[in-house]
Amino acid sequence: MRTSMRSLTVLGALAAAVSLGGLTAAHAAGTTLSQGHIDALDVEYDGSALQLHVHDHSAVPAVEYAPADVVLRALPAAAYTVPAGTCYSHLGTAGTTVYRLPQVEATGLLWPGISGEHLAAGVFQGDKVQVKLASVSGPGKIIVYKNGLCPKNNRSFDSGDAALANTRDVVAGEHDHANWAFTKAGTYTATFQVSGTLANGTKVGPTSAAYTFQVG
Repeated sequence: MRTSMRSLTVLGALAAAVSLGGLTAAHAAGTTLSQGHIDALDVEYDGSALQLHVHDHSAVPAVEYAPADVVLRALPAAAYTVPAGTCYSHLGTAGTTVYRLPQVEATGLLWPGISGEHLAAGVFQGDKVQVKLASVSGPGKIIVYKNGLCPKNNRSFDSGDAALANTRDVVAGEHDHANWAFTKAGTYTATFQVSGTLANGTKVGPTSAAYTFQVG
């Protein structure tokens, strides 16, 4: 079960890391995460603005990063052969290789989650906010989808499908995992936006955050 301890947020400056005492230079800007449990889309609300963080559960104590200060790596071992059938056509041609960080934790790979655990109930209408994949720059597509009878029908984000809303709700208290697929090796920059409506009808956001993924 996830610890309730509030983790530290790393802003990327080495001086800040030193001043916090419990953080080392390894937690300064340029940190690469390639293994273990993280929440890639960790949504928080500070009372005035929504924020996106990367929450690293593998560190002791757990650490939060600003997305701009961390690189998320899909190692070569994330290579995945696209199965046959139309339910996998969103990944490419059957038999070709993509890179997938799987929905179920796999030893030696990054396990990225989506979290609303820092959102308090009763603050937002429906106890939920919206996260949108706004843009992707890179050699291929980024696709976030869940397992099921037909995975193509369980996509939250697909940068190659303009007909898809590319938006999903994140519910207060939620902790979820999905498959993160990258159709080609290389470096990607993905911009996510988070927005919501407070219980009193006030709109909050969108707040944008750029993420860097290194694949292969």
